[in-house]
Amino acid sequence: MKQTPMSPNKHTSNGSASVLPLENAFSDSLAMLNSEKAVEELIQQPILHGIDDHLIEFAEALRTVAKALRQAAEGKASAQAEASEWKRKYELERTHNLQLENKAMPSEKHLDENGRVVHLTNKPLLSDGAVEKSDRCCGEHGICSHQVLRDREHDHDASVVPNKMTRKASFKLSWCCKGEKSDQKKHDIVSFEKGNITTAERSSKQISLKWESPPQTVLILTKPNSIAVRILCSELVRWLKEQKSLNIVVEPRVRTELLTESSYYQFVQTWENDKEIMSLHSKVDLVVTLGGDGTVLWAASMFKGPVPPVVPFSLGSLGFMTPFYSERYKEYLDSILRGPISITLRHRLQCHVIRDSAKSDLDSEEPILVLNEVTIDRGISSFLTNLECYCDNSFVTCVQGDGLILSTTSGSTAYSLAAGGSMVHPQVPGILFTPICPHSLSFRPLILPEYVTIRVQVPFNSRGHAWASFDGKDRKKLAPGDALVCSMATWPVPTACQADSTSDFLRSIHEGLHWNLRKTQSFDGPRET
Repeated sequence: MKQTPMSPNKHTSNGSASVLPLENAFSDSLAMLNSEKAVEELIQQPILHGIDDHLIEFAEALRTVAKALRQAAEGKASAQAEASEWKRKYELERTHNLQLENKAMPSEKHLDENGRVVHLTNKPLLSDGAVEKSDRCCGEHGICSHQVLRDREHDHDASVVPNKMTRKASFKLSWCCKGEKSDQKKHDIVSFEKGNITTAERSSKQISLKWESPPQTVLILTKPNSIAVRILCSELVRWLKEQKSLNIVVEPRVRTELLTESSYYQFVQTWENDKEIMSLHSKVDLVVTLGGDGTVLWAASMFKGPVPPVVPFSLGSLGFMTPFYSERYKEYLDSILRGPISITLRHRLQCHVIRDSAKSDLDSEEPILVLNEVTIDRGISSFLTNLECYCDNSFVTCVQGDGLILSTTSGSTAYSLAAGGSMVHPQVPGILFTPICPHSLSFRPLILPEYVTIRVQVPFNSRGHAWASFDGKDRKKLAPGDALVCSMATWPVPTACQADSTSDFLRSIHEGLHWNLRKTQSFDGPRET
């Protein structure tokens, strides 16, 4: 009989059977130890290359989507800028058509020395003889008041002043300069002769205002909460009434202060509502400000359209636009009322806020006029401001920092100067583009020409909101997708000069900023042989 081999796992002896459980336990422990090491090794192994590839593809897809969104935002901004330009052209054409239809108050356009069209509106209500004289004054040597101060509205509320005060003074602006050989004739800036382009010599450098009929109504604006200003205002009102027989218009607050002092000031006029403020330019011949630059800004903000000539007296802490000393107000005003006087046409910016929900650029908020600057900053947010800037239809840059300042040349000595911008003569037509603490060493300020339209938009990927302020007030919140559009306004602010525009500007930076003030180098040092 064939014997079956015995299995190795089967033992006939009891000793062999007792060793079996120990061997099984040892094998199980060894297997468990090997499993833990395998898990540790698996954990320590790098991520599989396949997963890395998927992450890279996903990141590339996100970058592609971000690029597409940026291109879409740029396309939208370009379209909105183009629509804004068409709106501006439409408004200019509409204004031109209204002026042609208004035969009772004809208007002409004259170019200044920089080739810009200067509008000075609101032809005064003169008699027939005065109208004929005013028409004759419109020659090649100057610009008349009804070409600078002209109003679109035909029906004005005359409740501010009686009928005898509605007849405005007429004046004429002309280009002139000092010197025996100079004249008042304008030359072409650029001449073309025999295929050669040359810059023609300019003999016209300063704008002069000459009254053609005497001023009758003066608006006086004062700095509040100042005893010295209040005393000077009461003296000035009395002198203008008694010595010059002028009609006086003041703010309601000032009229109340004057009547509290004496019932003598019952003749002083004022206004009651915003509608009467809107028609002030059709009644007032001259504006006198008693204060600093802030009072001049306040005076400019009251006139949404044409602005009468402004005579700023210095009673503030620092004044770049207030060349007249208050101690000599009688001498200055007597000379100004006689004329002629030198004036500076200070350009203003017209700003529109366009919300992201707007269907087009025509659907914008009410325009705001600024004389100094409009500032777009981060407000109370701790994040950097992210602003996309466009000039006409061209992308300029993306501002990342504390904000951006869009300033006029009159405002170049204000916030823009503190942010590193250049000081610019107020007669230079241009828009200052000054960043506020940019997070880039190469971001330098720019000066752009006056005819461009600047669009500043908060992108959709911005971490926070932006805030816009206009001459330091009227703060507005700009959410992602909102935009601010700025261009040069049609109506400048004519301010009187003590000497001339350049002399007043240089004196202001010397006295106000102590510009380039240092000790003179001694003469007892080493010399060249």
